[in-house]
Amino acid sequence: MSPVLAEFLGTALLIALGNGVGAGVTLSKSYAKDAGWIVITFAWGFAVALSVYAVGQFSGAHLNPAVTLGLAFDGSFAWADVPGYMIAQLLGGIVGASIVFVHYLPHWAETKDPAAKLGVFATSPAIPHTFSNVMSELIATFLLVVGILSIGANTFSDGLNPLIVGFLIVSLGMSFGGTTGYAMNPARDLGPRIAHFLLPIAGKGSSNWGYSWIPVIGPILGGSLGGLFYRSVFSGKDTPAFVVVGLVTIVILGLCYRFGVRPNKSTSVKSKSA
Repeated sequence: MSPVLAEFLGTALLIALGNGVGAGVTLSKSYAKDAGWIVITFAWGFAVALSVYAVGQFSGAHLNPAVTLGLAFDGSFAWADVPGYMIAQLLGGIVGASIVFVHYLPHWAETKDPAAKLGVFATSPAIPHTFSNVMSELIATFLLVVGILSIGANTFSDGLNPLIVGFLIVSLGMSFGGTTGYAMNPARDLGPRIAHFLLPIAGKGSSNWGYSWIPVIGPILGGSLGGLFYRSVFSGKDTPAFVVVGLVTIVILGLCYRFGVRPNKSTSVKSKSA
C-alpha cells in the first residue's frame, strides 16, 4: 500500500469511528444518546489507536495535517511528502464523515436540532471567543505533537505505541477538550464540515463556516510549534524556523485578539465530537 493511500484510509477510519461516537451520543433514538464526555474521549482515543494500528506500517499514520507539519518541522518527515499526505487526510475526513451519515441515515430526520447535527461532523466553541478558541486549539495540538514525539522516543513492547498514543488523545480530550471540542486536526474538522455541507442531511442547517478557520489555523500553528519545540529543546537542534514560526504565531494571535469578533451566538453549535 502506498503511504498516501494509507493516510487516506487511516484518516477515513479515524473519522468514521470518531464522528460515529459523536452521532451515537447526539442523535435521537440512538441507544448511546447522552452517554457523555467520558465515552466520547475514550472512543476517540481508541479510534486513533486502531487507525494507527491499521496503517502505521505503511505511512507512519499521521492522520492529521498538523502532525505531518510538526514532524516535518522536527526533521523526521520529508517536506516533499507533506502536500500528498495533507490532501489524502482531508479527503479521508470527508469519506469517513460520509460513512457516519449513511450509517445513521434514519436518525437525522428524527433529530430536530440542526446544531446538534453539525456537532456530529464538526467542532464548535463552548464560549465563542476568537482569541481563546484559537489558543485552545493551538495549546492542545502543541501538546499532541510533543506527546507523539516523546512517545516515539521511548521503547515499548512491540505494538504498544499506538495504544499509548490513544491514551494521549484521551488525556488531551479530558483536560483540554471542553473549550472547543479539541479538533487538533484540520482534516478532522474541515473534512467532515465539507461533508456536512455537501450531504443531503435532513434539516441540517448551517455548516458554520464563520468558525471553520479556527480548527484549521489553531492546530497548524500548534503542530508546527510542537515539532520545532521538540527539535530545539528535546533534541538540542536549534533552527531559525522556530523563531520565524513563533513570530508568525504571535502576530496571528495578536490579530485575533485585536480584531477577532465573537461569532454570533446564534451560529454557535454544541459539539459532541472531538
